[in-house]
Amino acid sequence: MDFVSRSAPFVANDGGGNAMRVCLRWLLIVLAFVVAALPSREAAAQAWLLTQAERKAYLEYYAPVIMQRAEESSSKKGRDWISNYDFDRDGNFSNNRYSWPNLLPQYIAASAAGSGAYQNWRIRPTLYASAIEYMDGNNKGLVLLYHVYHPVDKKANEIHDWERIEIVVRAATGIPGGAGEYVGHVTITSHKDHVMRSNGSADLNFMQVAGGKHVMIWQADEDNTELGTHGHELHFVQDAYSTIAARRAANNSAEVEVTNDDDKSVHYVWVPETSSAAVSAWGASVINYGNAASLAAGRDDTVSWSLVKRITYELQDLADIHVTQWSGSAWSTNWTTNVIVDVLLDEPIANEAGQVEVPAGLQRFYLGSRDIMSSSLTDGREGVLAKAWFWGGYSAETNADTISGSDKLDGYSGAGRDSYNRNRADASGDYASLGNYWRQHDFLVHSGAIDTREHYEAGVWLGNGWNLPQNGGFDGRWAQLFDDRVAYEPVAALAVSLPASIRGCGETVTATALVSGGLPPYSYSWSNVLWQSGASAEIDVGVLATVVVGSADGQSATRTVRNTAGWTGCGGGGGGNPIP
Repeated sequence: MDFVSRSAPFVANDGGGNAMRVCLRWLLIVLAFVVAALPSREAAAQAWLLTQAERKAYLEYYAPVIMQRAEESSSKKGRDWISNYDFDRDGNFSNNRYSWPNLLPQYIAASAAGSGAYQNWRIRPTLYASAIEYMDGNNKGLVLLYHVYHPVDKKANEIHDWERIEIVVRAATGIPGGAGEYVGHVTITSHKDHVMRSNGSADLNFMQVAGGKHVMIWQADEDNTELGTHGHELHFVQDAYSTIAARRAANNSAEVEVTNDDDKSVHYVWVPETSSAAVSAWGASVINYGNAASLAAGRDDTVSWSLVKRITYELQDLADIHVTQWSGSAWSTNWTTNVIVDVLLDEPIANEAGQVEVPAGLQRFYLGSRDIMSSSLTDGREGVLAKAWFWGGYSAETNADTISGSDKLDGYSGAGRDSYNRNRADASGDYASLGNYWRQHDFLVHSGAIDTREHYEAGVWLGNGWNLPQNGGFDGRWAQLFDDRVAYEPVAALAVSLPASIRGCGETVTATALVSGGLPPYSYSWSNVLWQSGASAEIDVGVLATVVVGSADGQSATRTVRNTAGWTGCGGGGGGNPIP
């Protein structure tokens, strides 16, 4: 229509008007055929939606690689691991500040011994994620949120640590990494500050592999030194991935240059489990009861890259935690009334199977962190729904303050305004919400620019109805996409190594099965042997022995070994010692 209206004045003043009109008709016919042949998402710049599978694919494709410093020792092994809220599988988050520092050493010792104690634990390093999908003019925009969870913070003086990484994808195509699609900006949490880097910044470095574009982020340890990097704060890695890969190949000191600081040590690298190319490049392992002890850094000094522990992490949903905080649930197990947030839900919160867990309407969420190790039963921290970043209502900065300041936007009261001088109520039309409750779909999408004025941010509060399918929207902050896999333990295949034959040279010989993978404790069932003790057994001259090895997760493997004593070619050796 725009093309015709712009052309019309020109046609009216042309003496050859009939010929021009004929040409226009043919041009419009050809244009109609071209439009019909285009993919539906490109045809008329209409609103369109990703599928659930595509949303998961985007979260996986852009999931970060996190390089972390540890403050560990022989008595604090694994303390800086990323984990999940219910790592000890007791359904109670309020005792995490007791269990993590006090029982984790016992879990690791049991893992090393294969005793079976604490084998119900599930460390399962997790980033809680969500995808916000909206129409950005004629293009598709995505806001990908990743919440990095640690059970304790500040030398275990505080419970729960929840730093976040926000990645905004512009011109999304429906295929992650498609032509024309790009990362507009990334925002990370540094305590109360929100540090942003935009497209083209030298500080924004990615590990680009087949099937993934992973922004590289450095994370501090749990230390509580106020004037230094501490408390799991996040920084952008300023080195290119090729530089880091070259240093790894040379086994140099494991350090990276980070924003707002200098070189920082690396003891852990956390890699998204679904990025097979990234997992392979780093040689990352899944962490489970069988190998946990070997994947604990136990160091706080600078080490070489070969000593860095490389571990995979999984994605779960931010909305998994909302349900535990809802007033209609057993919220008091994990949360307190110290922090309360009311949210007007337009749609219910449902689980992965579509079953409603929190109904629509004005709902209350209790967000104070319950902590049984505190005399007041809380350390004053609040859950994600009370975080400004969850609503996009944060003040973006170029660099974090030396001593972290407080947020200066105040979107909740209505003071916080966007590039169009609108507050959240101007966008939603619900002025009664200001200072009283959040609307479920309140969200400010930042543009990637920095507005230094107080109470103003470069970006836009999304308008009423942006989240509706017909408008090309989806608010994944309230959706559960990833299978909870409640009892899941990532376990490697059971591997049993035993030589096919051993030459005892006229005497009995002892054979030992070497076992890895699966979950300990292992069981050993030998046959055709003189005696057995766990993985070892004594085999008589010329006998073929069999061992069946079982692991606690139900895997089994069978191996055989023959004592070839007295066979031709045995040779010397004496003393009953086997000759390899």
